[in-house]
Amino acid sequence: MIVPIDPGTVQAVLTQIRGAVSSVKDSGGVSNSTTANKVEGSDFASVLRKQLDETNKLQVQAKDLSKKFTLGDDSVNLSDVMIAYQKSMIATQTTVQMRNKLVTAYHDIMQMQI
Repeated sequence: MIVPIDPGTVQAVLTQIRGAVSSVKDSGGVSNSTTANKVEGSDFASVLRKQLDETNKLQVQAKDLSKKFTLGDDSVNLSDVMIAYQKSMIATQTTVQMRNKLVTAYHDIMQMQI
Protein backbone atom coordinates (compact mmCIF):
# COMPACT_ATOMS: atom_id res chain seq x y z
CA MET A 1 0.00 0.00 0.00
CA ILE A 2 1.36 3.39 -0.98
CA VAL A 3 0.86 6.16 1.56
CA PRO A 4 0.66 9.73 0.24
CA ILE A 5 3.13 12.26 1.62
CA ASP A 6 1.61 14.77 3.98
CA PRO A 7 2.71 18.33 3.11
CA GLY A 8 2.85 19.12 6.83
CA THR A 9 5.44 16.36 7.32
CA VAL A 10 7.61 17.75 4.53
CA GLN A 11 7.41 21.23 6.08
CA ALA A 12 8.33 19.81 9.49
CA VAL A 13 11.42 18.12 8.03
CA LEU A 14 12.47 21.32 6.25
CA THR A 15 12.01 23.27 9.48
CA GLN A 16 14.21 20.81 11.36
CA ILE A 17 16.92 21.03 8.71
CA ARG A 18 16.82 24.82 8.72
CA GLY A 19 17.02 24.76 12.52
CA ALA A 20 20.09 22.54 12.40
CA VAL A 21 21.72 24.80 9.83
CA SER A 22 20.97 27.94 11.82
CA SER A 23 22.35 26.37 15.01
CA VAL A 24 25.58 25.51 13.19
CA LYS A 25 25.84 28.97 11.65
CA ASP A 26 24.91 30.67 14.95
CA SER A 27 27.86 28.99 16.63
CA GLY A 28 30.01 30.72 14.03
CA GLY A 29 28.61 34.16 14.92
CA VAL A 30 26.23 34.67 11.97
CA SER A 31 23.04 36.57 12.75
CA ASN A 32 19.65 34.87 12.43
CA SER A 33 18.33 37.20 9.72
CA THR A 34 21.40 36.58 7.55
CA THR A 35 21.15 32.85 8.18
CA ALA A 36 17.49 32.72 7.15
CA ASN A 37 18.26 34.48 3.86
CA LYS A 38 21.20 32.20 3.08
CA VAL A 39 19.32 28.99 3.90
CA GLU A 40 16.53 29.80 1.47
CA GLY A 41 19.07 30.40 -1.31
CA SER A 42 21.21 27.33 -0.52
CA ASP A 43 20.80 23.90 -1.98
CA PHE A 44 20.56 20.87 0.25
CA ALA A 45 23.96 19.49 -0.75
CA SER A 46 25.78 22.62 0.42
CA VAL A 47 23.84 22.65 3.70
CA LEU A 48 24.68 19.00 4.29
CA ARG A 49 28.33 19.60 3.38
CA LYS A 50 28.54 22.47 5.89
CA GLN A 51 26.99 20.29 8.59
CA LEU A 52 29.48 17.49 7.87
CA ASP A 53 32.41 19.93 7.90
CA GLU A 54 31.30 21.43 11.21
CA THR A 55 30.85 17.96 12.72
CA ASN A 56 34.31 16.93 11.55
CA LYS A 57 35.86 20.13 12.93
CA LEU A 58 34.28 19.55 16.34
CA GLN A 59 35.40 15.91 16.40
CA VAL A 60 38.99 16.83 15.54
CA GLN A 61 39.00 19.58 18.16
CA ALA A 62 37.71 17.20 20.84
CA LYS A 63 40.31 14.60 19.89
CA ASP A 64 43.14 17.17 19.99
CA LEU A 65 42.07 18.50 23.39
CA SER A 66 41.77 14.96 24.73
CA LYS A 67 45.24 14.10 23.47
CA LYS A 68 46.75 17.25 25.00
CA PHE A 69 45.05 16.57 28.33
CA THR A 70 46.21 12.96 28.33
CA LEU A 71 49.80 14.03 27.62
CA GLY A 72 49.68 16.39 30.63
CA ASP A 73 49.38 19.79 28.96
CA ASP A 74 48.61 22.23 31.80
CA SER A 75 46.81 24.67 29.47
CA VAL A 76 43.94 22.19 28.92
CA ASN A 77 41.36 21.57 31.65
CA LEU A 78 39.25 18.45 31.96
CA SER A 79 36.12 20.61 31.68
CA ASP A 80 37.33 21.93 28.29
CA VAL A 81 37.83 18.36 27.08
CA MET A 82 34.37 17.28 28.26
CA ILE A 83 32.65 20.31 26.71
CA ALA A 84 34.40 19.74 23.38
CA TYR A 85 33.41 16.06 23.51
CA GLN A 86 29.75 16.91 24.20
CA LYS A 87 29.67 19.45 21.35
CA SER A 88 31.11 16.78 19.09
CA MET A 89 28.49 14.24 20.16
CA ILE A 90 25.61 16.68 19.63
CA ALA A 91 26.88 17.60 16.17
CA THR A 92 27.23 13.91 15.30
CA GLN A 93 23.70 13.17 16.48
CA THR A 94 22.35 16.13 14.49
CA THR A 95 24.12 14.90 11.37
CA VAL A 96 22.76 11.38 11.82
CA GLN A 97 19.22 12.75 12.25
CA MET A 98 19.60 14.83 9.08
CA ARG A 99 20.71 11.73 7.23
CA ASN A 100 17.77 9.75 8.61
CA LYS A 101 15.31 12.44 7.51
CA LEU A 102 16.89 12.53 4.06
CA VAL A 103 16.63 8.75 3.67
CA THR A 104 13.01 8.80 4.85
CA ALA A 105 12.15 11.59 2.39
CA TYR A 106 13.91 9.70 -0.41
CA HIS A 107 11.93 6.53 0.33
CA ASP A 108 8.68 8.51 0.46
CA ILE A 109 9.42 10.13 -2.90
CA MET A 110 10.41 6.81 -4.48
CA GLN A 111 7.13 5.25 -3.35
CA MET A 112 4.99 8.01 -4.84
CA GLN A 113 2.84 7.06 -7.77
CA ILE A 114 3.20 9.12 -10.90
